[in-house]
Amino acid sequence: MKIIYIANIRIPTEMAHGLQVMKMCEAFSKHDNKLELVVPWRFGISDLIKKDPFEYYQVDKNFKIKRIFCFDLTPLNRFLGPISFLIQAISFAFFASIYLLFKKSDIIYSRDRFSLFFIAFLKQNIVSEVHQLHRTLFTFLLKRVKKIIVITQGLKQSLINKGIGEEKILVAPDGIELKDFEINTSKEECRKNLGLPRNKKIILYTGHLYKWKGVETLALSSKFLDPSALIVIVGGIKWYLSSFKKFVKKNNLEKLLVLGHKEYSQIPFYLKAADCLILTGTQNYETSKSYTSPMKMFEYMASNRPIVASELPSFKEILNENNCIFVEPDNLESMAIGIQKALNDSVLSESISNQAYQDVQKYSWNDRAKAILEFIKT
Repeated sequence: MKIIYIANIRIPTEMAHGLQVMKMCEAFSKHDNKLELVVPWRFGISDLIKKDPFEYYQVDKNFKIKRIFCFDLTPLNRFLGPISFLIQAISFAFFASIYLLFKKSDIIYSRDRFSLFFIAFLKQNIVSEVHQLHRTLFTFLLKRVKKIIVITQGLKQSLINKGIGEEKILVAPDGIELKDFEINTSKEECRKNLGLPRNKKIILYTGHLYKWKGVETLALSSKFLDPSALIVIVGGIKWYLSSFKKFVKKNNLEKLLVLGHKEYSQIPFYLKAADCLILTGTQNYETSKSYTSPMKMFEYMASNRPIVASELPSFKEILNENNCIFVEPDNLESMAIGIQKALNDSVLSESISNQAYQDVQKYSWNDRAKAILEFIKT
């Protein structure tokens, strides 16, 4: 089967969606499909853009990447704001659609809502992967596609409530490349290599620092932790990272170490260096509460480290009381109590870590691709 996958993303990128797209393209291709990933040609606003995406994301070179022209006004973001993104997104969608007119394919797989404005009227056999709930017009376009892939039951229900037929929606949570996290390096050796203190209890968060991620709750909970505790934050793009560092400084949070973005290949070692891992969320954003299926959740599960997680419906689709410690969302003291329990109760921590590791085995990218392909063919 010939699949053309459309995604309006930089490759490589600091954003998690870059990893997800590349891993899924690799997985689709492993199931005897010929796949071409269509992405925009972007300016080098990050040094990452210069790196080979196959090497950066540790994926096999079993599919092609086609870069399409667009009006990339990234250098003018400071002056144009959201308009620069709209111009880039719409121009990419337009030129990508023209490109598709001259390409034969069995399936067009899209993670780009703007492209649907064009291809939904030009092509059949469109599959749309949806990670967010958008405006009514986008919902109208979804009614024209063959199949819809969503990452949570909450997102599926929201689409059904908007009139999308249940039979055309598949829930496929995000996944993981398990072999990437099978490392033999000890916790002590990881800390030494990464320059992390060996005399601290390390509480680790990886990922972005958007408001809906709820990371500020974790940061403020440090005031309730023992002096031996150190919260390490890995991740965050430039603007949010700068804002978060100001927040840390303003609140005099001394038990925090904010490291910024790290390459994907380093993440397994940071996870192995930790004593416990934190999955934060907030009740104040529907995205956090119902729509997210964070890849770090699966990476945490594969690392054999105890997980402390905000008790939200989106997380509870994967996690339960047997494989993590739940805490009340947006509650500083509850977060601190959960962390202390993970650090001090070795029997509990070992039990939930082992269970999480067993549970994550069924969430490989390969299994996700297989489920999606079978659904598409029905």
